[in-house]
Amino acid sequence: MKPNIGIQKKDLTAVTDLLSVVLADQVTLYTKTRKFHWNVCGESFMELHKLFQNQYTQLEESIDLTAERISKLGGKTIGTMQEFSKLTSIKEHPNKYPSSKEMLLELLEDHETIIINLRKCIEQCSNKYNDVGSADYLTGLIGEHETIAWTLRRYLN
Repeated sequence: MKPNIGIQKKDLTAVTDLLSVVLADQVTLYTKTRKFHWNVCGESFMELHKLFQNQYTQLEESIDLTAERISKLGGKTIGTMQEFSKLTSIKEHPNKYPSSKEMLLELLEDHETIIINLRKCIEQCSNKYNDVGSADYLTGLIGEHETIAWTLRRYLN
């Protein structure tokens, strides 16, 4: 049964499509953060190992909330690596194992990419699709990514 929440069916579909891109970015960044957690080494090994673990744990929670948001709007949630890789804007680098500093920089750039994309999604959800609930959810998500980006930036100063 489709939700009857004051948003046209075509707009609900458009929003769930936007949220699927957000989900793909989150899953890709989660996977990358996990890879860095497993492969970090050097002077700050334990500190960065724990930092990356905290970050991927936070991402895991937001991934679930995004997937649930899609479902609340009557959509089906994608769930394969092939689907995620088609939609994500996060760049992967197979067989590359960067230095600790390069890991921090890469994750910072990824979080900033997501923040920029989320701003566009919020604008569309609010103004084009009349979905303030999704706009509000995405606004909270920006705050999480801004905090992680700020933390990563502090390591690079």
